[in-house]
Amino acid sequence: MDLFEKIKTNMGPIGKWAAVADGYYAFPELTGELGDKMYFQGKEMICWSINNYLGLANHPEVRKADADASAEWGLAYPMGARMMSGTTKYHLQLEQELADFVGKEAGYLMNFGYQGMMSAIDSLVDRHDVVVYDAESHACILDGIRMHLGHSFSFVHNDMESLEKNLVRATRLVEKSGGAILVVSEGVFGMRGDQGKLREIAAMKSKFEFRLIVDDAHGFGALGKTGAGAGEEQGVQDDIDLYFATFAKSMASIGAFIAGDPEIIRFLRYNMRSQVYAKSLPMPLVIGNLKRLELIRNHPELKTRLWENVNYLQENLRKAGFNIGDTQSPVTPVYFKGDEPLVCAGAVKDLRENYGIFCSIVIYPIIPKGTMILRLIPTAVHTKEDIDLTIRAFQDVRRKLDDGTYAAAIGQIVAG
Repeated sequence: MDLFEKIKTNMGPIGKWAAVADGYYAFPELTGELGDKMYFQGKEMICWSINNYLGLANHPEVRKADADASAEWGLAYPMGARMMSGTTKYHLQLEQELADFVGKEAGYLMNFGYQGMMSAIDSLVDRHDVVVYDAESHACILDGIRMHLGHSFSFVHNDMESLEKNLVRATRLVEKSGGAILVVSEGVFGMRGDQGKLREIAAMKSKFEFRLIVDDAHGFGALGKTGAGAGEEQGVQDDIDLYFATFAKSMASIGAFIAGDPEIIRFLRYNMRSQVYAKSLPMPLVIGNLKRLELIRNHPELKTRLWENVNYLQENLRKAGFNIGDTQSPVTPVYFKGDEPLVCAGAVKDLRENYGIFCSIVIYPIIPKGTMILRLIPTAVHTKEDIDLTIRAFQDVRRKLDDGTYAAAIGQIVAG
């Protein structure tokens, strides 16, 4: 069979809906200033789908720093990979400031979060080692583990009994292979919004020998007294051997970093193929991220405003009878019964067309069958009016899902 013909007959579990989803439910085009309200197909929407936690995306100091750096340096500088010709004093400064901020000795910049986490796992372990990871880890973690030539075991999400059983299995293997164990978790799980049980995982070090790497993409800047993330929030930052975060959430930018022991960071600098063989992070992003980090450090009111909105949204959703699970972060999943794709699509279209609410929909196969999530990402720039309007709209959507309004409308379209 021809490879392309095979692909055309099996577009994947999400891709099979491309013909009806493209441009509306998938790959939608949002326009306007990045903030609590944006435009979709010419209509103003309350936007709950961008990870602009601290509102830095449109902060005037950030915009000025980005613009000034672009004017001074252009987008090409520096040329080449970091190892060859792409290192500047600003790259080194940002690495050290980030490491200091999260309580580690050394740091290393990466071009992208997804690529960076995947490549870090690939670099750290060889075929003699065993990776033990949370079953609901982000795709970048799973892809890094797929590249691993040795054994890997998943433990039931945040289940410490399951983790312990798998650490026993891993220990038996490495005793024979002469390898080591890497445990992988997340600071905040991006769909559920719950935090990884980092304190409990760290406590396992008293019984087992392993190193812990944490992907804290959604925790960095949003959790902890200073914003240093889920480890700080749980009081176990020192027990995290390698701390990883992306700039794509609270920093509202591009790039990522990893921080830890200087010798291990040096090893990664010389062995992470995604960085050794990739062009350095452009100077405007480096300078812009220095400004963003400065604002996070010196303006705690940004995080205060974020959490005022998070608490107001989540408390009032619960009061209105909505199930938002066990979220312990700004990520706010609102669970509805049912996963029929066309019915779910009808609910989302109703929200956008008739209520001016833009949020992300999550259904199977991303989450288990029988459930739909409308995922809200509150930020420091949302208002109480935004929240009140959204909750009222969700109450109407819940009623229409329960009484079959959307199902009936789909039935009429099919019958017609």
